[in-house]
Amino acid sequence: MNLLSTTLLLLLLLFSPTAVVVKHAAAQSADDQFLAAREAARAGDRSRLERLAPALHGYELEPYVDYWLLVPDLKDADPALVRAFLGRHENTYVAEKLRADWLRQLARKQQWDLFDGEYARLLQPDQEMACYALQARLARGDAKALDDALPLWLSALEPPDSCYPVFEALIVGKRVLADAVWARIRRQFEANKIPAAFYTMNYLPPSQTPERKLAQTVADSPLPWLIKLPADFSGNRMQRELAALAIQRVARNEPQVAADQLERIGSSLQSGEKSWAWSQIARQAAQRHMPEALPWYRQAGAVPLSDEVAEWKVRAALRVQDWGGVRSTIESMPPALAAQPAWVYWLGRAYRAGGRIDEANALFGRIAGQPDFYGSLASDELGRPTTPPPKAPPASREELAQVAALPGVQRAQAFFRLNLRSEGVREWNWALRGMSDRELLAASEIALRSGNYDRAIAAADRTRNEHDYSLRYLAPYGDQVRPAARNQALDDAWVYGLMRQESRFISSARSPVGASGLMQLMPATAKWVANKIGLKDFHQGRVNDPETNLLLGTTYMRLVLESLDNHPVLASAAYNAGPGRARRWRADRPLEGAIYAETIPFSETRDYVKKVMNNSIYYAALFDGKPQTLKNRLGVIAARTGGEVRGEDLP
Repeated sequence: MNLLSTTLLLLLLLFSPTAVVVKHAAAQSADDQFLAAREAARAGDRSRLERLAPALHGYELEPYVDYWLLVPDLKDADPALVRAFLGRHENTYVAEKLRADWLRQLARKQQWDLFDGEYARLLQPDQEMACYALQARLARGDAKALDDALPLWLSALEPPDSCYPVFEALIVGKRVLADAVWARIRRQFEANKIPAAFYTMNYLPPSQTPERKLAQTVADSPLPWLIKLPADFSGNRMQRELAALAIQRVARNEPQVAADQLERIGSSLQSGEKSWAWSQIARQAAQRHMPEALPWYRQAGAVPLSDEVAEWKVRAALRVQDWGGVRSTIESMPPALAAQPAWVYWLGRAYRAGGRIDEANALFGRIAGQPDFYGSLASDELGRPTTPPPKAPPASREELAQVAALPGVQRAQAFFRLNLRSEGVREWNWALRGMSDRELLAASEIALRSGNYDRAIAAADRTRNEHDYSLRYLAPYGDQVRPAARNQALDDAWVYGLMRQESRFISSARSPVGASGLMQLMPATAKWVANKIGLKDFHQGRVNDPETNLLLGTTYMRLVLESLDNHPVLASAAYNAGPGRARRWRADRPLEGAIYAETIPFSETRDYVKKVMNNSIYYAALFDGKPQTLKNRLGVIAARTGGEVRGEDLP
């Protein structure tokens, strides 16, 4: 029997109930020993780890045991020993991890010759590694290293320690002067990276460097500091720059107060400083949907805008249907930003509003058919309702066997078996790299059969030409979800769209803030709904039970929906950010649903609503077998009215 036949037989046995019991019994002892080895490594108990290691020879996760044995001595390890490990496990996640660990040690000891040889083999270098590589080039006297480092100056706002020697080389080489230092500080204030901004101040000329106590006061108590400024400080650059930064800090909470202060001190500021300060006030006003946002942007003039400030200028124009402002702002964006699907779509809408139909359709055609929010909207604009692409043939037994036999897939499955999901996800994602569409569909099916719904979706999401949208848009727990949705009179496509975004159907999912289960219920929300419906014997331990989670989650969806005009866009926003916020984000006049979604102030909620609503049209298309239009589903959001109280008691 050849290897493929043997693997195929093992795969067929793997998914039979009897085989699961046998496999579990056979693996249990090795699993227990691996978990013990992992604990010994975490505790730094090398002697115990060495005793456990021989018994794990041939075990799927043996490379991790080898890694734990090697990494504590990596600082002074024999390069031959490290390379032997890398050779045994080349192209694996654990080899990438060890190589990065070793590169850090080599860089800290400035062993650049060794570093260069290994860095070239690193498959996914992060910013820390990229900056170490720039250090190595600088040490060799590479004349282009400073040119390549310069873009980091304004993009790496809170960099790893490895970037600071590179920044210092830019300063010493006079590639970065005072104007660029202040520009970086401004960007860091915009991003609320205040400690990093304080560090950047060390690069200023001595005459412009504020004392740390003064800088801290500007960041923490900007308004009192501004009020105490002398009448004229125009001749002091440090004072002017700090004043602009203080205006930015005040604007974060009170844009109108910041505007009043800027009007008061504006004559002491130079035009670039004043324009930047107005852009910051305008950005904060735009996020609050204040009518002053666009006039304040006009006060900023033609000052260069950071990406986020420019994006909010577009959103402010969208809220008031100023299509000329939408067009001019997107056209002035840097090419990489303007090429993002969001701004391609909205520029197309601006062209259409201005009668430039052919140009609009050309833009829509660039993104139409992409399976995301803007691709669906662009398809609608071209009169092409959304339908899933033709379904690819299912993975064959041979294809399943080949993918199941891949060591990376086996390691991921072993981690999932051990309930070590984070480790399993990393191995799974690494294993998917470079897979063909057929391999991805096989991987998705394997994950589905083992109950790892999120990994099944992750694999199916990556296909490029052959697709299976029943895998991309899995609909598990149908016997529980559909009755729960029906009992609450909810659209099951919307319910599934929300669940896909919330938990990817992992019933044990728990968010960093404590939301749990399939529908990611917060403890207070779960308790409130349980009390509302009189659920007996409820306790927080029941939240991860799928049936209880679905009962509470769909009930909450229905209550939120009823309190918000039965509009799924508003209710989706409320599910993520709370009903009060969803209500406040409405406009004083009817607003297109897509514009409401685009102008949600919270980036997490904005992204969430777009994905939930786009998910829902694909689920509807799969469930109903009919083309769907996202624009119709988004609809129109009614104008806010005074004295709204409905749903105010909802958590």
